[in-house]
Amino acid sequence: MLQELLCRRKDVLMILPYVAIVQEKISGLSSFGIELGFFVEEYAGSKGKFPPIKRREKKSLYIATIEKGHSLVNSLIETGRISNLGLVVVDELHMIGEGSRGAILEMTLAKILYTSKTTQIIGMSATLNNVEDLQEFLQAEYYTSEFRPVELKEYLKINDAIYEVDNKAENGMTFSRLLNYKYSDTLKKMDPDHLVALVTEVIPNYSCLVFCPTKKNCENVAEMICKILSKEYLKHREKEKHELIKSLKNSSSGSLCPVLKHTIPFGVAYHHSGLTSDERKLLEEAYSTGVLCLFTCTSTLAAGVNLPARRVILRAPYVAKEFLKRNQYKQMIGRAGRAGIDSFGESILILQEKDKQQVLELISRPLENCYSQLVQEFTKGIQTLFLSLIGLKITTNLGDIYHFMNGTFFGVQQKILLKEKSLWEITVESLRYLTEKGLLQKDTMLTERGLLQKDTIYGSEEEFHSFHITKLGRASFKGTIDLAYCDILYRDLKKGLEGLVLESLLHLIYLTTPYDMASQCNPDWMIYFRQFTQLSPAEQNVAALVGVSENFIGKKASGQAIKKKVDKNIVNRLYLSFVLYTLLKETNIWSVSEKFNMPRGYIQNLLSGAAAFSSCVLHFCEELEEFWVYRALLVELTKKLTYCVKAELIPLMEVTGVLESRAKQLYNAGYKSLMYLANANPEVLIRTIDHLSRRQAKQIVSSAKMLLHEKAEALQEEVEELLRPPPDFPGVEAFPTEKA
Repeated sequence: MLQELLCRRKDVLMILPYVAIVQEKISGLSSFGIELGFFVEEYAGSKGKFPPIKRREKKSLYIATIEKGHSLVNSLIETGRISNLGLVVVDELHMIGEGSRGAILEMTLAKILYTSKTTQIIGMSATLNNVEDLQEFLQAEYYTSEFRPVELKEYLKINDAIYEVDNKAENGMTFSRLLNYKYSDTLKKMDPDHLVALVTEVIPNYSCLVFCPTKKNCENVAEMICKILSKEYLKHREKEKHELIKSLKNSSSGSLCPVLKHTIPFGVAYHHSGLTSDERKLLEEAYSTGVLCLFTCTSTLAAGVNLPARRVILRAPYVAKEFLKRNQYKQMIGRAGRAGIDSFGESILILQEKDKQQVLELISRPLENCYSQLVQEFTKGIQTLFLSLIGLKITTNLGDIYHFMNGTFFGVQQKILLKEKSLWEITVESLRYLTEKGLLQKDTMLTERGLLQKDTIYGSEEEFHSFHITKLGRASFKGTIDLAYCDILYRDLKKGLEGLVLESLLHLIYLTTPYDMASQCNPDWMIYFRQFTQLSPAEQNVAALVGVSENFIGKKASGQAIKKKVDKNIVNRLYLSFVLYTLLKETNIWSVSEKFNMPRGYIQNLLSGAAAFSSCVLHFCEELEEFWVYRALLVELTKKLTYCVKAELIPLMEVTGVLESRAKQLYNAGYKSLMYLANANPEVLIRTIDHLSRRQAKQIVSSAKMLLHEKAEALQEEVEELLRPPPDFPGVEAFPTEKA
């Protein structure tokens, strides 16, 4: 990446699977950017400019999630700047086989391959099997290595015995040792799998991860371990653990999860999506510095942030109720062994006798194959792809679109994936679907090429039909709106114009509450009714406008039968908008979690989902003149949803890695804006801000400097643009030179 940025003077795009990893990389690479003179730009959640700012001299390293990477590539193609992208690095390339995100990744790479012959793509993965298909799709060389900086030893535990995984052995394993930990009958009942015996062999001096099948199981296991651990563990880094508890309380206005309150003094915590961002960040920092030595976690940690351990224990060969896949197993055990710290890493999979045969097959079989997700009903991938191909004018006629499809990952795998229909039929059907939905329009005249070729052996007239994108199609494509919802969104916004209630934010929040989250929501009717009755008349008017009456909620709450049919999705969406509205007023996830009896992590995800969707709705409205009124309103709302804090903290939270609790600390210590932070001395920061490591202080300062440089450069370019005479200025050629 550095070679591309500094020697070849080209921009670079790095695509990563999760927001947390994007932020981790931004923090780590900003200092390189400042020292070596390039920009590091974040494209995740609602962050990122489209199209990206055109730089005069310095090049940019864009670090993006899969979704934002796709939007970025679209905007570079649209503005004719795709060839400025010298290199695209895709981490965890196996994600191409995972649902709708896989479909988006495939679209992005297919468009780059088709529109730019000079952009290099590098894909990386530790869990890919059918590499030949990807090689053909990406027209790529293949490099593979078995090298691991730290040796990994794999073990299985059955009852008291531990076996080493050994592919040369007849049944795939050889006996290693017996566990010698004295258990009383009571302890055996509490810990039948001897987890405590396994973890106490490594903690507190080394770190350990225990992967559990469910979130609830993570919390139960953490508590169970702490009930059995000796009091000696309380003394290990006692002061720092006490400080961590204090920080967690500060980050949540005095609230603390009772499980964490019990486990942290022992150096143990759980880690899953039920934590808030602030909690997760504090716990991860404490684990990285050794204050915490054990995480009980779900499989998402294996694919997320970089938190390795000396020992990784898999509590059971299941993820939720599904039996473990080989790829998941490899991802989890891959966390064992920390480069530069451990001389080796080890994984132990705990299994019951009944699962033994299945586990032995699991560890000996090859990795699962990776298949294109483009033509799946639930991803609407192929339709989304065609809409953007025509919207970006990459190709607009049926024959060329079919030719494009043959070059995709799906095109490579069509013989395996297509059973009933041909690729041609699927292409024709998808274009028909987009036309019927009002997103595309068929051109009545054939293209010049079509007229020349329609009577030749090349094919039917149909093949040369051209399409153009409609206004609604362009808005959906620009806003990256899920095609299942684009017409509903249009109707909702249109209806909103008839009586937009602006006395409070509730109506706007309702319009930006994600549709997909509403379909999975189950309201608590008593809470719904209580919240409804507390609304002001203007706010109740919002409910009436969208079609939800107090009478309906009241009947639901009291369990009465309802004759009148009400749209469940609208009712659920309004309920979630109540949650978001309360959150924006109180800015305290904990109190809202209590009020609505919802897990705090779910509320955090709802908030970030709403911020991202609000940004999408904004781009949708920018393309439709009739929705001009929403534009300014949504700019402000997106900002509120992204940060959900008091206005004075927003500039500090623009800095990658600075969350609400850290922003409060910095603000109270006198660092009131980006300029203060960019000019701060990391050593002084460490002394004035509690629980801030030297590494974090340096990362905060370099991220702030990077942002400040970006803003200054953008202003500089604006000034030069204003002072530059327009290229088509009349009579420029006619001015006599000074000499003449």
